[in-house]
Amino acid sequence: MGYTSFGEYVRILRIKRHELLGDMADKLGTSLAFLSAVENGRKNIPESWFNALVSLYDLSDEEQTALRDAIDESRLQYKIVPKSAGKIQRQAAMCFTRAFDDMDDKTAQEIIDIINKRGHKS
Repeated sequence: MGYTSFGEYVRILRIKRHELLGDMADKLGTSLAFLSAVENGRKNIPESWFNALVSLYDLSDEEQTALRDAIDESRLQYKIVPKSAGKIQRQAAMCFTRAFDDMDDKTAQEIIDIINKRGHKS
């Protein structure tokens, strides 16, 4: 498997800081093997890593946005927690989940456009 957007981002970050994979793994409190698996898309990116990387590397607002985008593009799973959702919202989430793998780009763009028109930017 190739590099994910997240993997590319943190590799560039390490190069700029003259660090090795093991250096970053130590800072994140994880193993070199786990960090490598995350970078290559074999494991999910832990939620805590965004804040940890921002803090450890003193990332600017622009760098934080790029990191967030890289994390979002590299996610293996998305979690919907419908605690306060109503029946119709839950049904919409389930329909979307079932249709996701077979959805074409045109349909996905239509959904994005509908959501964006309601004031929620993707």
